[in-house]
Amino acid sequence: MSKTYKQAGVDIDAADASVRTIKSLIRSTFSENVLTDIGLFGGFYRPDFKQYKDPVLVSSVDGVGTKLHVAILANKYDTVGSDLVNHCVNDIAVSGAVPLFFMDYFAAGKLEPNVFEDVIRGFVQACKENNCSLIGGETAEMPGMYKDKDFDLAGTIVGIVDKENIINGSAIQAGDVLIGIPSNGLHTNGYSLARSILFEQYAVDDHIDEFGCTLAEELLRIHRSYLHHIQQLINETNPKGFSHITGGGIVGNTIRILPDETALEIDWNSWEVPVIFKFIQKIGSIEENEMRRVFNMGIGLVVVADKEDAEKIITILSKKEEKAVVMGEVVHN
Repeated sequence: MSKTYKQAGVDIDAADASVRTIKSLIRSTFSENVLTDIGLFGGFYRPDFKQYKDPVLVSSVDGVGTKLHVAILANKYDTVGSDLVNHCVNDIAVSGAVPLFFMDYFAAGKLEPNVFEDVIRGFVQACKENNCSLIGGETAEMPGMYKDKDFDLAGTIVGIVDKENIINGSAIQAGDVLIGIPSNGLHTNGYSLARSILFEQYAVDDHIDEFGCTLAEELLRIHRSYLHHIQQLINETNPKGFSHITGGGIVGNTIRILPDETALEIDWNSWEVPVIFKFIQKIGSIEENEMRRVFNMGIGLVVVADKEDAEKIITILSKKEEKAVVMGEVVHN
């Protein structure tokens, strides 16, 4: 008797059924610019360039990392899709771009329909919140590459900005201030270190008094999108640069947009570091410099602006219930 693909661990029928189930969800993200339905070999998107003088497409690709392991342990999958979309959106938003469409890659040892559907629901929710369309993706069942419950996610975002409006930090100079906007916990970075420390002493469903919730609830807080904040600041003020704080921390990410002759001077006492970071540092006896290099320490986005614009920026953000703080300045190198 010949062996089948299903006996080898790949169930094509189950994959097709899962895709059929989530088609209506995905269609709910479509704008009039999306030309194709789900199922063709490529996603077709017709951009409208009428409002742009010199349109530039901006793209980024990323993953969720080992935060997925927390989701697997907690058996909760409806947040990691949003994590991925928001992370990708932020990476292009800091250049002044707005997202057009998103595409995903989902790979698993064994495709579990309920897991797949929850992840897609996260994609859909975040795409709607960021005004972009989910126009395609790839689902792979890979027995032997992943354990049955393991899966991985990757995503690609494509956005647009007028060339003259690209924000790249070139106007930054010494004397400009750094304004920090809070994160929502670890976002999607530092989980390998956090897990190695926390899961030595706690189970994923343990209630941690310091957090006021379970460990899973704290670690699965959704990575925030800053798109709407960024666009409002661009429209109403004159920001010189934005830094999305991901792997590498505040310094490692923000120096990427600084001119060569400048450096950062950060007042690390200007904001209250969230409990989760203090907890990890205490439990793991981690040195301060390592904490700052690995984690965002409670700041998810840094705005670089002229000192005279700082008060206006903070006022705008406060009206959106953001506790933004002046957290340092740019200095001569």
